[in-house]
Amino acid sequence: MELLDNLALGFSTALLVQNVLYCFVGVLLGTAVGVLPGIGPTATVAMLLPITFSFEPVTALIMLAGIYYGAQYGGSTTAILINLPGESSAAVTALDGHEMARQGRAGAALAAAAIGSFIAGTVATVALAVAAPPLARVALKFGPAEYFSLVLLGLIVSIALARGSALKALAMIVLGVLLGTVGQDIYTGTPRFVFDQRELYGGIDFVSVAVGMFGVAEILRNLENEQTRTAIVSKVKNLWPTRVDRRRIVGPILRGTGLGAALGVLPGGGHVLASFTSYAVEKRISKRPQEFGRGAIQGVAGPESANNAAAQTSFIPLLTLGLPAHPVMALMVGAFIVHGITPGPNVITDEPALFWGLIASMWIGNVLLVLLNLPLIGVWVRMLRIPYQVLFPMIILFASIGTYSLGFNAYDVYAIVFFGLLGYILIKCGCEPAPLLLGFVLGPLLEENLRRALIISRGDPSVFLTRPISAVLLALAVAALVVAALPTISKRREAVFTEEE
Repeated sequence: MELLDNLALGFSTALLVQNVLYCFVGVLLGTAVGVLPGIGPTATVAMLLPITFSFEPVTALIMLAGIYYGAQYGGSTTAILINLPGESSAAVTALDGHEMARQGRAGAALAAAAIGSFIAGTVATVALAVAAPPLARVALKFGPAEYFSLVLLGLIVSIALARGSALKALAMIVLGVLLGTVGQDIYTGTPRFVFDQRELYGGIDFVSVAVGMFGVAEILRNLENEQTRTAIVSKVKNLWPTRVDRRRIVGPILRGTGLGAALGVLPGGGHVLASFTSYAVEKRISKRPQEFGRGAIQGVAGPESANNAAAQTSFIPLLTLGLPAHPVMALMVGAFIVHGITPGPNVITDEPALFWGLIASMWIGNVLLVLLNLPLIGVWVRMLRIPYQVLFPMIILFASIGTYSLGFNAYDVYAIVFFGLLGYILIKCGCEPAPLLLGFVLGPLLEENLRRALIISRGDPSVFLTRPISAVLLALAVAALVVAALPTISKRREAVFTEEE
């Protein structure tokens, strides 16, 4: 009964006119950036974060969340129709989805993706509503030692799941943690790494780092590798799968939903890992594996379901522990903080309308996405004809104005330029900026809980091993580090992300 009462509170909040409107705006923008290759939800959320500061907290979070899971839907449309994934997790959908389109079955592929996404999103939203409250109650029992070990575990698991070199991912996390220490010491007020710059005394602005690393750096990379995007698509027909297709997609949708719901809570690229894992599972258990890569509808339904389920369950560690599972969730942490809310287990009791309203809005957003995607396929594909030379100046201008408006300080705009150039250099060196942002967000939390635990224990470091939960989390962190360093695991991780590249 308590769950039903909470969901009733959530829907009463989510169905307010302004919240439905901004949920629609969020999923609309999310679909658009999912369709357009090279922009992505991380850059979009980073650049729109400044304008949400004047919104009510629940309205801002509903819109930003809609952008994220809306992009998962949008990425599949162009992957299927023109073999150009708008989102990294949609790369595997293109393998069979585009083959189906070439065979004149684009409608069935798009319908399978939409149906799978809706079912997975609905199930994962229910899982979020059921799992979040007990997890939050457990998290309330955590002390500084447990939180330190949990954050450390999250950072190390994100290394294990990062694409490319684990050593480079570790270096990015360390750099992010170091950047997070810039400013005045949290206990003594002593300036650290400020280089006599008054603007650095309050620390490096989170929005400047996010916009620079994921907005400007991505734009520079896209300008260097500008693709000729031609969208010549015949009218899509038969937007409903046949009886045979419906029978074939039931199993993949259910398995993909389960896989995605489980993998979505992992730090790093859980949604990308979920879609590739689902494809591998479907191919392995299929009685006709030779059909995969040649237009198997199971190769569309499974990965799309896994991808969207993971997108929803990635909110579980954010809402219950205050820990981001990947860069978009790190931006959501920033959104909570700038609205004066500390993300974590207290949100469910201190801000119940926000907590349950956000969860309820995800189901509303999934309904809106089904209504948006199938009827407007032609509109989304035509967006690809917009020249990138027109898009990128508008994006940079919009991001700069938004960031400047935060504190009316030109230093924040200079910071965007600096971190944009730094992000571009790191990308050229084969380093992904995502672990850096996770380190930047979690670094202060790591330091604060480390020092608090040592103060309470009077400087005795054994406190991290004598407390059972902390000891278990540290053991898991060591195990994850060992697994990430094993040559066989490294090769398998590279093989998983090969298609994405």
